[in-house]
Amino acid sequence: MSSFSGNIFMVVAPSGAGKSSLVNALLAQDPSIVLSISCTTRKPRPGEEANKHYRFVSQEDFLALREQQALLEWAEVHGNFYGTPRDRIDEALAQGRDVILEIDWQGARQVREHFPQAIGVFVLPPSVEALEARLTKRGQDAPDVISRRLLAAGSEMSHASECQYVIINQEFSTALLQLGQIVAAARLRYASQAMRNEQLFSQLGISKTVA
Repeated sequence: MSSFSGNIFMVVAPSGAGKSSLVNALLAQDPSIVLSISCTTRKPRPGEEANKHYRFVSQEDFLALREQQALLEWAEVHGNFYGTPRDRIDEALAQGRDVILEIDWQGARQVREHFPQAIGVFVLPPSVEALEARLTKRGQDAPDVISRRLLAAGSEMSHASECQYVIINQEFSTALLQLGQIVAAARLRYASQAMRNEQLFSQLGISKTVA
């Protein structure tokens, strides 16, 4: 069992499937969850704020973080580098807080190397047509970028089986409810309850290790 009492949730999805909207809505409902803010070398999209949506860094700074092994995971996606600084994650878990990561399947694999207990949630669109419509509607990417993202989506979605849970984001309110249920269920797992309620388990004479 991990020495951390907090859970790690990895929300994985192709671009346009709605993972950011779901994560933001979940955080609004449960501010106790810590959002892992990734760093990226891409330029901010309209409405994005530094240190809120991403840590926007130069390629030189990104490579320095990678060299210092300060990144839990990293990947090159659509010509840009993305990575997860591990300092905030370690701090939150040590405090017993849950952490949520918006991440791609490659990053999720790397995170599991450090945290095998991390919980993967894959968000799927209801159809390829819906995915294309969402990418076009948000108006943040040029047509050639949208085409690249659609081409990559099929490969990305083939890795959905690597996650423990799958949410089909057809109705946003339903998808959000399901994401919240996954978080609630994880917090009730024996290992999590034993770590969060160590004193009670001792008083009741219950083992803190899973049988």
